[in-house]
Amino acid sequence: MAFIKNMLDKMKPTFSEGGKLSAFGSLFDAAETFFYVPSETAKVRGAQIHDAIDSKRSIFFVVIALIPAILFGMWNIGYQHSLAVGCTEECCLLNQFLYGLAVMLPKIVVSYAVGLGIEVAIAQWKKEEVHEGFFVTGMLIPLIVPVNCPLWIIAIATAFAVIFAKEVFGGTGMNIFNPALVTRAFLFFAYPAMMSGDKVWVNAEYMDCINGTVDGYSQATPLGQLAAGEPVSYSAMDTIIGTIPGSIGETSFIAIMIGAVILIWAGIASWKIILSTFAGGALMAFLLRYDGAQNFEWWEQLTVGGFAFGAVFMATDPVTGCRVEAGKWIYGFLIGVMAIIIRVLNPGFPEGMMLAILLMNVFAPLIDYCFVQANINKRLKRAKVK
Repeated sequence: MAFIKNMLDKMKPTFSEGGKLSAFGSLFDAAETFFYVPSETAKVRGAQIHDAIDSKRSIFFVVIALIPAILFGMWNIGYQHSLAVGCTEECCLLNQFLYGLAVMLPKIVVSYAVGLGIEVAIAQWKKEEVHEGFFVTGMLIPLIVPVNCPLWIIAIATAFAVIFAKEVFGGTGMNIFNPALVTRAFLFFAYPAMMSGDKVWVNAEYMDCINGTVDGYSQATPLGQLAAGEPVSYSAMDTIIGTIPGSIGETSFIAIMIGAVILIWAGIASWKIILSTFAGGALMAFLLRYDGAQNFEWWEQLTVGGFAFGAVFMATDPVTGCRVEAGKWIYGFLIGVMAIIIRVLNPGFPEGMMLAILLMNVFAPLIDYCFVQANINKRLKRAKVK
């Protein structure tokens, strides 16, 4: 690592202002930040207002917290593929993981190439450092899309989210919507066929390791079965472990909870938002019992789909969520309530977490304002009494 640091130090004058390659200064700054935590805090406006921890340091904790979901998601891609082609002994755990890695890696590359490419271009145009927030967003995007989503669609959706959900607001720390969720929303409404149905959840290239290609295999997610009024064919243990079809990073409740522990321990995510989101979802799922899902307990609603992933990695975004401590309880609780309401009462939206978080992103400033204003009024009243 000392060799890399020395090399970067020697190259830095070339990319600094006045150097031969100063036009690529923002790109060099991004590469330097990737390898080493900078000695100075971020210069991005707005980021320090929302969180006391420097954003360049906090994003690496988020990426670390995502690792369990990433690794399990890669294996689950291969596992679902092996079920599709009927492999047994030939498809060992390592082969399943390598297959999932081969499927997942291009999605990560496209997400970062498109998103960071736009961020670097805009940063260079503004003569600013590259906004580091996309290092997390670029990893979240491949985790919240179906495994069969085409790369060109991911590229378009990523570009849309970076430009219209982030940069138009001023970049990292200034956006009002979570860019990763805007990416999924864009995909959901612009390309609904690629975000719904049975076939999008298992990779289409079913190359049987013995008998060749298998065509026509499809497998519905638990939420898809519920929306269609069908009995759920997965056990509770399947939904907790994550051996079910679904978006790549959202299937394993255990892996997501490991990430939650890391985020809470590091002080990155608010445990109040996570706990209140699960509480709101649990209460609403308990109250809304509906026909066709009697074998689906209220707590199972919290383990399927994107509920847990959204509660841990999306709702806790310090930029787009509530910042007042008391308001975080209400913010998270309403996300959980709205997610289950959308799931249960609108079969056209079997996954309600995305819309619930985006909706509460809009109301987060209002919740903060109400609590701040109430505190101001309380202090004014106390001052008048004295």
